[in-house]
Amino acid sequence: MSLNEKVAIVTGSSSGIGLATTQALLRDGCSVLGVDLRPNDVFANSPKFSFYEGNISDPLAAVAIIAASKEAFPESGGAVDILVNNAGIADNNAGVETLKDDVWERVIAVNLTGPVKLMREAVKVMKVKGGGAIVNVSSKAGISGAVAGVGATKNTAWLYRNDGIRCNAVAPGGVGGTNIITTFGDSLDAASSMKIKPVLDVHMNTVTGEGLAAPETIAQVIIFLASDASKGINGAILPVDSAWSTI
Repeated sequence: MSLNEKVAIVTGSSSGIGLATTQALLRDGCSVLGVDLRPNDVFANSPKFSFYEGNISDPLAAVAIIAASKEAFPESGGAVDILVNNAGIADNNAGVETLKDDVWERVIAVNLTGPVKLMREAVKVMKVKGGGAIVNVSSKAGISGAVAGVGATKNTAWLYRNDGIRCNAVAPGGVGGTNIITTFGDSLDAASSMKIKPVLDVHMNTVTGEGLAAPETIAQVIIFLASDASKGINGAILPVDSAWSTI
């Protein structure tokens, strides 16, 4: 599944799934622009890695990220071959009755608006080159419920299938080494959290014996979907959750 000489953008690149995916892409010969709120020194000496420090929820972030990729890898002629929309945050488990506006707006900005805007800008560049691969990191909830990000994935896959652009998503269950679980810390809605605890307990007892999959496990699937080995797969939402989505 060689990705040698391709250009990739990975959001949330400094930890968890994003870190593992960035490392895997670099091993396969990609040039990678990592996007995150903070850098990770593990990439400091990598000649094929460049870093954009910023928040994908910023209104102009998508345009700035594409521009940063062009500047970082001028030899590519401005190409973006792979986009991995990985950055995301969890809500605080609140129901609609207790949901606060700032929580809702933050989650939508980071998990939906930011990734969709980045897809929009990446598609423009991919069309010029004649194709590309987009991989969105969704969640188990994307399988069991109606999630706007899943709809955006399928819509993009269908509309740009004749432009050589594929758009798929992975839907992990519990994953170690990521900040998404602890985003809200003590502000988690206790009553709502207790109602979903039985389901979480079942899941946490079935994955790797400890309840969390390794980020590298998810990264391997992302690399597959980004490569030509998966060229017949488009618009798929692929669960990587040890069967959590079956319950």
